[in-house]
Amino acid sequence: MPQSGFYAKARRGMPALIDQWRQLGQGDPDRLALILAETARVARLGEPEATPGGAVLEAWSQPEAGDRIPLWAARTATFLLVQMPARPVPKSEDEACAWAYCWLRNREFANVDEARAALPAHLQEMLAHAVGAAWADRQGLRLV
Repeated sequence: MPQSGFYAKARRGMPALIDQWRQLGQGDPDRLALILAETARVARLGEPEATPGGAVLEAWSQPEAGDRIPLWAARTATFLLVQMPARPVPKSEDEACAWAYCWLRNREFANVDEARAALPAHLQEMLAHAVGAAWADRQGLRLV
């Protein structure tokens, strides 16, 4: 039986998050992988050990890839998705958890309400619950 905790859901949703960014990017897979890695470095969302190729990006888009996706890649895909004029949205609860987890990892917020209010308008209602769950998960880890 799959784990049902928030982090497990977020990890299961990361392949869909990566895939949505890859599909909306509509470019050469190697170029999209380069954009992802370079954006991570420039925006300080992580330090990729190496720039992945298109085949790696494709592998990260497969449902079973959740635990193999480096957090910098998911964080960067979220960073790029929330800025897209196409206004993409998560397509499942697990993907919403991945978006929310990365949203909180990408920026500092004083409280959950600030985190929700900072979301782009088209995501505020859709991610309200997931951001709350991500916030509770993050706060729980601080108590350890």
